Amino acid sequence: MAEDQTNGGAPAQPQPQTLNPQVGLLAQYMRDLSFENVAAQKGGAQEGRPDIKVGVNLDANAKGDNRYEVTMKLNAKATSGEQTIFVVELDYAGVFTVTGVPDTHLRPFLLIECPRILFPFARRIMADVTRDGGYPPLMLDLIDFAAI
Repeated sequence: MAEDQTNGGAPAQPQPQTLNPQVGLLAQYMRDLSFENVAAQKGGAQEGRPDIKVGVNLDANAKGDNRYEVTMKLNAKATSGEQTIFVVELDYAGVFTVTGVPDTHLRPFLLIECPRILFPFARRIMADVTRDGGYPPLMLDLIDFAAI
């Protein structure tokens, strides 16, 4: 016979309700893409390995009914000395449904978890564009969005 385990006859403590965060990707798309092939326009050939600086900006906006648009803005500028070789800028966005996330954690969730979902697709676009521009594909390192 099973015995009811209570704390000395005291009523059992209610268990804290755990939230089950869920995210769904409804759509993903390029909002804007720009590639400036500066070195090719000047007719100059690149010598040596270029210095490439990469920037990342994130934004999230409510679209209603637990839907949010998250935009990742990636830019990369390749230089050799003082000469610009190429500049690529990509705005990549996704529309997500998010439930089970407390309001206090919603913005960090949108700016960390949603970009993690979008990043592989944006990374591929950046690599393809630089390759199609006549350069080795720009393979962006993985980004720790929690650290941004």
